[in-house]
Amino acid sequence: MDARSTSSWDSAVDEQHSAARTLVLHLLPGVLIVAFYAAVAPVVMGLGFPALMAIYLGTLFVLIPFELGYLIYQARKNGTSLGTIVLYRQPVPKRQFVLLVGALFVWGIISYPIVLPLDTFFMENVFSWLPGWFFEPGLITEEFTRYSTAALLITWIFGFIVNGLAAPVVEEMYFRGYLLPRISRLGAWAPLVNTVLFSLYHFFSPWLNVSRIIQFLPVVYAAWWKRSIYVSIAVHVLGNVAGSALLLFVFLEAGPS
Repeated sequence: MDARSTSSWDSAVDEQHSAARTLVLHLLPGVLIVAFYAAVAPVVMGLGFPALMAIYLGTLFVLIPFELGYLIYQARKNGTSLGTIVLYRQPVPKRQFVLLVGALFVWGIISYPIVLPLDTFFMENVFSWLPGWFFEPGLITEEFTRYSTAALLITWIFGFIVNGLAAPVVEEMYFRGYLLPRISRLGAWAPLVNTVLFSLYHFFSPWLNVSRIIQFLPVVYAAWWKRSIYVSIAVHVLGNVAGSALLLFVFLEAGPS
């Protein structure tokens, strides 16, 4: 660790966030995203696109500007660079990096069929009061059958770029590179707190909270253990890209014949 990294780390340790600030900074962007989703989804559906497009628009117009903008604001306020604000950027040996990212990605794959019944249970028994279109982030195939193939493909391409590639990088910079180091006083509990709040921040898909925690907790612990958001960025991008591949299959199956 060089002198600049040591100085940045010491600053983050000194700048530990209070419980209230931790809650607000973890959850506020999610509140704004779900408000945007609820407001824009009916308009998007009226234009012939699935409500899922509203989530992707929320990612572009709310998630990325808020989270990346906040990091830039903090850097400018402190008269420093973004690289000083975003921590946990230690290099990981290439072989170890590949093995770790591969193992975590495989965990996501093998755990998916295990946690899927949990998602279904919460969707049907806890959040069944939500309108049907609200569940589109959960890949409910029948909700997509009403849309044209062109609308579905446009949605997929846009989502692949915004949600598959851009959002994971920004989220990892914000949640693991900025927020996680600033609750380091919690020790080994910090990744758990960060993961739970990160899951809750997805207010537009609350039925996935338990499964999201189970799947993502090892990723956050790995980033914390290695002090490297590069690990979590790689796994997060791979996971979202894999989800995009699954979504494309769902779209092609659901599109009108």
